[in-house]
Amino acid sequence: QVQLVESGGGLVQAGESLKLSCVVSGRILGAYDMGWYRQAPGKERELVASISVGGIRNYGDSVEGRFTVSRDNVKNTVYLQIDRLKPEDTAVYHCRAEITEISRTRRVYWGQGTQVTVSS
Repeated sequence: QVQLVESGGGLVQAGESLKLSCVVSGRILGAYDMGWYRQAPGKERELVASISVGGIRNYGDSVEGRFTVSRDNVKNTVYLQIDRLKPEDTAVYHCRAEITEISRTRRVYWGQGTQVTVSS
């Protein structure tokens, strides 16, 4: 069974940094586009950043230069570095990945999310 497990969220002060991680586990042939979305209370889920297997990065329109997405293809892990956190970054951050399973079926998987709370 394929699972995406996020970690690295928490309660931080404005101006601090966090690095989120998302590990893909299970019987897979590979992970293609991987990325992060976030959902704040009362708002729709929005793209934060994505990265292709070749390392091409795409950032959401509302995301500033404080976010950096990266990945380790050997570890099937995607990371999100967030610097100079602001209270408006408070949200649940979800990992998303396009996975080719051992059966050669390609599906999109989501993680359960990790809460990031930024206090002012």
